[in-house]
Amino acid sequence: MTPVIEVSDLTFTYPKAPSQAISGMDFTVRAGEVFGFLGPSGAGKSTTQKILTGLLAGHGGAARVWGKEPAEWKNLYYERIGVSFELPNHYLKLTGLENLEFFASLYPGPTADPMELMERVGLAEAAKTRVAKYSKGMQMRLVFIRALLHGPELLFLDEPTSGMDPSNARIVKEMISELSAEGRTIFLTTHDMTTADQLCDRVAFVVDGKIAALDTPAEHKISRSRRTVRVTYRDGGVLSHQDFPMDGLAEDDRFRTLLATATVEALHSQEADLEDVFIDVTGRSLR
Repeated sequence: MTPVIEVSDLTFTYPKAPSQAISGMDFTVRAGEVFGFLGPSGAGKSTTQKILTGLLAGHGGAARVWGKEPAEWKNLYYERIGVSFELPNHYLKLTGLENLEFFASLYPGPTADPMELMERVGLAEAAKTRVAKYSKGMQMRLVFIRALLHGPELLFLDEPTSGMDPSNARIVKEMISELSAEGRTIFLTTHDMTTADQLCDRVAFVVDGKIAALDTPAEHKISRSRRTVRVTYRDGGVLSHQDFPMDGLAEDDRFRTLLATATVEALHSQEADLEDVFIDVTGRSLR
């Protein structure tokens, strides 16, 4: 199957910049995949996304979407992709509903019902409120559903749950999973490692304009996990723990004795999380 996105030896240098923003980047994104694109600030994520969305020209190498460079698709390209920006960009004097109706009018084909989308993300009661009065989380929900209006085949989502409370973030994540299940392809940029872990089929870590690591979230975590099992148990009413090597665990007499004699409260493998992977790969903290 031909990939939806093919990036090959991609390079880009901003005028007067001392170094390349993108330096020989290579990756592909498959149809129906949620592809996570993670990395520290200045790693080249935004530049890559601008090239793929047709907002930035003059790159070296290739950045093809459905087999063509974005510019080759001309205006048809924006009928097939949807973009949700990290910083909301609405008409603040218009209501939420008026914003959606205006953008829906720009597409020649059929669009979704704006009120149904607003209902889905909990904005129906604010549909006739000017966007200037929306909180950041409300504006982020609005920009997210605006990207869905025309039923795009490919979505570029930049920090889609930023500024949202856990309940609304869950709704957005559920919608992203549903879109993927429908066969839509999603290019997701985020600093929220929990969101990336929950949603992404594969995650690419970007460092200094290159892909430093690319795999499924599970493989990323396993490759950096300690092969030990921690048993948390009660000893005289006090919680204690012991660590055991994972290899040969079934034959470990100490482990079997502890399970048989103690009040075990929890068993955990010492698995890394994506934040651990991020720090290991990039050498930088998320905070």
